[in-house]
Amino acid sequence: MGIANGIRKQASKMTVGTTPVSAWAEKLTQDTEEMPQAPMRRLEKDGLDVSMAWAVIGIFGVLALSAIYMMSLILIPVTLAVVVGMILGLLAEKLSKLGVPRITNAVILSTAVALVIALLANSLAGPVTRLVNEGPAFVEKTFNRLMPYLERIKWLHITPETFQTGPMSSEKLLENTGNVVHLVSTNLTPALVQALIFFAALLLFLAGRVTLRKSIIMVFRSRSQRLAAIRVINGVEQVLGFYFATASLIYVCLGLVMMVIAYVGGLSAPVLWGFFAFLSSFIPYLGITMMTLAVAIAGIITHDGIVVGLMPAAAFFIVHLVMENLIFPAVMGKRLEINPFVVFLAILFWTWMWGAVGAMLALPLSLIVMTIVDELFIEERLQPQLPK
Repeated sequence: MGIANGIRKQASKMTVGTTPVSAWAEKLTQDTEEMPQAPMRRLEKDGLDVSMAWAVIGIFGVLALSAIYMMSLILIPVTLAVVVGMILGLLAEKLSKLGVPRITNAVILSTAVALVIALLANSLAGPVTRLVNEGPAFVEKTFNRLMPYLERIKWLHITPETFQTGPMSSEKLLENTGNVVHLVSTNLTPALVQALIFFAALLLFLAGRVTLRKSIIMVFRSRSQRLAAIRVINGVEQVLGFYFATASLIYVCLGLVMMVIAYVGGLSAPVLWGFFAFLSSFIPYLGITMMTLAVAIAGIITHDGIVVGLMPAAAFFIVHLVMENLIFPAVMGKRLEINPFVVFLAILFWTWMWGAVGAMLALPLSLIVMTIVDELFIEERLQPQLPK
């Protein structure tokens, strides 16, 4: 017992700092404390250092854009699936509150999307087939109708003989039409692969949406960062869901109106025109421009008089103008306003990167970026000064 008590006393002395320190250690500590501390100076970067930094950033940006362009076969359907999944996120949340399991939600919503696409393809199969079969006659009729107007433009130097021989002859154009059909048929396999990737990614995204959301939030360590991540995710889902639910209803009405305009205006395949009007409306500026030009050309070819031929295009343009500038802002409000120039640049960029699908994804991606910027860089609002 005495030995144990002695060990305890020695341990207690060591814990309270009674352990002897060598003279060498004391001398080293004293010399270190007495040494003059060098002042901390901030390293200044010259112009070459700044140029090198920006060059590294530029190289990284070029490599990132190249990767996005080269991986378009995979990135296009995956990005589209993520955007569609975030649009359907609010509906999936409501189904979950009703007690429906997550995997069942994913299966139901993915199947609904597939059924909608299948119904649209089935309804458009007839008009598209008839358009392909009537291609040669349509081309010939186009020549006969547009030639008087083209001859009036002297600087074009276009005459009927221009389309009889040479690379612009009707035979060459019909041959090129056959090449286009062959090109479409050869690209059918990649399109099917992208469709399979899209539905698989959509199903998996909807099934693991909540888990993925939690994983993204838990990546951040601080509480403020996690709250910001929650705000961003909720804001993106609400903006996309509200925007596309409202826009779809408005553009469906526009498609129905276009069907009536095409039917009354004597245009062939009114269902096809209505579908194109609905689809092109999701591409701001470019969609309405291309649609109006297409309706104008079809009207001129169909009718003898140019004024009567332009009436369907004028009617569609006026209806679209009213819906886009009066009805749409009244329903959406001011919280989803985006700079038109920024949207135009985004459309040009994503069209250059991913083609037609990129043009349709330009607006959703712009809304996502706008929501992230609004949530992360919230400006301090000036509070009104109350009277004393």
